[in-house]
Amino acid sequence: MFHRKAASIAVIIIAIAMVVFGIYRTEVSDVFNKAIRICLECIGIGWLPW
Repeated sequence: MFHRKAASIAVIIIAIAMVVFGIYRTEVSDVFNKAIRICLECIGIGWLPW
């Protein structure tokens, strides 16, 4: 039981650290632009040149 809780806490801490590191490297705009393109392709609008 303890190992499961410790593993969950470790995963959460690592995930938060990765998010902070991505923000520090200013990758937020890149990820956001890729997400927009993928969503637009999925709903059928297609590729937008921005």
